[in-house]
Amino acid sequence: MQLSIDARLRRTPACTVIIPTYNRRALLQRTLDQLARQRLPGDTFEVLVVDDGSSDGTEETVADFRDRLDVRYFWQPDEGFRAGAARNLGLARARAPVTLFLDCGVLAHSNCIRAHLASHDAAAAQGLPAAVVGYVLCFDDENQTSREIVAELRDADIDRYVEMAHGRFSRADVREHIYALCHDDLSLLDAPWVVFWTCNVSVRTRDLLDQGGFDEAFRTWGAEDVELGYRLHKAGIGLRLSRQALAVHHPHPFDADAKRAGALANYRYFARKHGISLTKALTGDMLADHYRRRQADQAKAIPKSVR
Repeated sequence: MQLSIDARLRRTPACTVIIPTYNRRALLQRTLDQLARQRLPGDTFEVLVVDDGSSDGTEETVADFRDRLDVRYFWQPDEGFRAGAARNLGLARARAPVTLFLDCGVLAHSNCIRAHLASHDAAAAQGLPAAVVGYVLCFDDENQTSREIVAELRDADIDRYVEMAHGRFSRADVREHIYALCHDDLSLLDAPWVVFWTCNVSVRTRDLLDQGGFDEAFRTWGAEDVELGYRLHKAGIGLRLSRQALAVHHPHPFDADAKRAGALANYRYFARKHGISLTKALTGDMLADHYRRRQADQAKAIPKSVR
């Protein structure tokens, strides 16, 4: 038995999945269960769970999956919100050339990791380093605490649920309006970093390390992932959308007012750090350009006699 474990550790996986968590044992169990259902050989990817000081038995939950996943558990003391530090802890121990970040409570479709890797392969074939943005259903302010979605997901087959949810506007990725704006080509966006969310995103591990990972000065929810996306963009790492890298965000309790306040403070820090305006940090010129194009289209549609 020891020989087989050592042999597995000598093999380099294609993808490292990093999941930060804090006192969400039940959601973590669902997340790990979906990873165990991926349509890939078990040695294709590893899973690193980084515990930000939980006290709910999270380590035992991870241990329960060691016969189904190549999974390792890491812990850091509870010193407040430190999701960036947790992800960096995992990143420093990643063995694969591609790192996929998933949030605890994000339930990956069985083809999710395969789709991320395929997108990276396509980018590499073109000589274009990329960060791959996966599609996340059911995530927006309205759905974050939705009892209806919680009921739908209870004992649900996630692959079948994805097929059902795809046709419902209320279940779409909250970034869908941005994807529609650029026809799914994120390179057309002035500020592609605004969709770089670590709920479901992958990047070459070397590129993440070259950028120093996450800025650990972010100590409340929001913007620490977008700020890293900004640095990757400035370093020439293009963002790609993969609609096949699907996942479902499971609702959970949260303090909306506190999160918004913390995120705004973080975006202000982001803007100061890079010497840009708050608007630039939030949207770039994307929305302004869209507004100008819309005005121009409307002007063309107005008969000259009434202009």
